[in-house]
Amino acid sequence: MTDASSDPRWGDLGEHLAERLEVASGDRVSIFVNDDSALPAAHALIRVAMRHGAMVQTVYQPELADTEELIHSALEQIAEPPAVEAAAMKWSTVHVSFRSMLWPEPSDDARPADFPQRLAAQRQAKGAISTLRWQNTRWAIVRIPTPAWAAQIGVSPASLLDEFFAGALDDWDAAKTRWQSVCDAIDAGTSVTITSADTDLRLGIEGRTAALFAGEANLPDGEVATAPVDDRVDGHISFPGITVFAGEVFENLYLRFEAGRVIEVRADRGAEVARALIDTDEGSHRVGELGIGLSSTVQQWTGDLFIDEKILGTVHIALGRAYPQCGGINESTLHWDIVKDLRVDAAGGPGTLAIDGRPIVDAGNVVWPGLAG
Repeated sequence: MTDASSDPRWGDLGEHLAERLEVASGDRVSIFVNDDSALPAAHALIRVAMRHGAMVQTVYQPELADTEELIHSALEQIAEPPAVEAAAMKWSTVHVSFRSMLWPEPSDDARPADFPQRLAAQRQAKGAISTLRWQNTRWAIVRIPTPAWAAQIGVSPASLLDEFFAGALDDWDAAKTRWQSVCDAIDAGTSVTITSADTDLRLGIEGRTAALFAGEANLPDGEVATAPVDDRVDGHISFPGITVFAGEVFENLYLRFEAGRVIEVRADRGAEVARALIDTDEGSHRVGELGIGLSSTVQQWTGDLFIDEKILGTVHIALGRAYPQCGGINESTLHWDIVKDLRVDAAGGPGTLAIDGRPIVDAGNVVWPGLAG
């Protein structure tokens, strides 16, 4: 447990989650944690949920188990959705996962030759649990900063924690009002373009609708998303620097699309794993989500996609499963968000993001009215 475990803001977080998820008497609340650094958040929610008359069950999911499974378990075992987690989702009316930011630590044992395929199978199994979660429960995922991650990216733990709470406990009703015009533009729009020195990507959005995420399901929060038309993603996009997904590090990832499908994958690190993830199933070759970061309180680039995708001045695509509420039809057990920083000081240089030619970010500067306020 960290030195911040007694911070009173954990209690505020528990109250916020219970309110947004409408926890009430008779609810069955499942809580997953991946590390003891997430316990202050979990304990806060347990206290609030039980005061509301809910039943609570907690599952510990150490990331060490995922790492060791990839090394030692048979492929068919890895591909099987975890039975306890599946049972929890079927039992629950409300689910919250508290996921601490843990930098990947490789196993002491050598990786098998088929490691990329093993990782893809594990993500497929986890995707089955995610599907049960959003089909059966009112849910939230909370990404908890840690001193170890802060040290890895060279910032103070206190500043990272402050930004987390600011991005989790924002004035969400006011934020929705400020952000609605972006939703309206997506609903009426036909295409989105992402351009920079290393990127030129065009995504069709005609007939699709926007989903606004403002404090309900993901914390920290603050994004608008839609589901691009399946065969109308063309061009290339680069993600400079290091990002982490599924316990793996990817460096300088590059993707090229034609008629909606990934046709080329390059990376200085993690290319083989990226290709295996994209080969998970037919739907994982396509973009299921286009997301635009809207949070002006979350600004520190961390390398963690769950945090970085909320930053105002960023854009992200997710390979795989689309949001049905946006009109998306792409199905996959994979949902891999990959974030591109478009800000002036971004690793790949400033970029431009536009809906039907109207810029949200122009040469690294946020220019959409009301967003920066």
